[in-house]
Amino acid sequence: MNGLLKRLFIWAIAAGLILPFLIVAGVSVNANSNISFPPSELSLRWYTVLFTERDWLIPIRNSLLIAVIAATISVSIALAANYVLWRLKSGFGTFVFVLGVGPFMLPPIIIAMGASVFWAEIGMYGRVEATIISHGVFFVTLPLVIISRGFAALSDDVVEASRTMGATPLQTFTKVIFPLVLPYAITGYALVAIISVNEYLISYMVSGFAVETLPIRIFNNVRYGYTPVVASAAMAFALFTIGVLLVLSMFTDLLKLLGASRD
Repeated sequence: MNGLLKRLFIWAIAAGLILPFLIVAGVSVNANSNISFPPSELSLRWYTVLFTERDWLIPIRNSLLIAVIAATISVSIALAANYVLWRLKSGFGTFVFVLGVGPFMLPPIIIAMGASVFWAEIGMYGRVEATIISHGVFFVTLPLVIISRGFAALSDDVVEASRTMGATPLQTFTKVIFPLVLPYAITGYALVAIISVNEYLISYMVSGFAVETLPIRIFNNVRYGYTPVVASAAMAFALFTIGVLLVLSMFTDLLKLLGASRD
């Protein structure tokens, strides 16, 4: 009886997660202009609008550009910080690591407001550079934690062997250390890119409507004229996320890199 209840509970959770996805998918292929489910007639009309009209293409381009550069910034900071902390192996390193995790411990609205005031004070409010840097800095927590697992798995013996064979510190890093932590860095990069593409609050507070990302465009569409193209954009979000995770899982042990145990 307990086993049956557990299975029913799991299926109920699965249904709660899958049903909204199916409803949005149905709305996105509805040929009518009104929001309705189930669709009376199937059509890819709204996907055509999403990927052909300038009003949607510009936000998509902005979101992808911000995500690619912001993820590069985040991983670069996390990789450098983890390398230094790994070399130091001191209590101060732990303190710095905790500071790096800090952004995810604060409510997003506080981070967004702080960033908004900062960029306004230095005259960069409303610029795409401000959004990119904000995403790169505030999302550094993910790659910082993930890459730290890669450095934790490194053996000092490997580094010592490299030095014994005459490798310089730079060669040791590029030929030994970096290849070993690269899967962790790629995982961190992918996760930051996914979060950046889907992020609304920081983008809005830092740049307002001056830099229109896809989440901001969706908000504007819902606010000023709700059409099924919003459902198409939501499905594009979901498919982008699923696609990135699938590709990542093909080349890495994604669950292990995220900290799951195989035992």
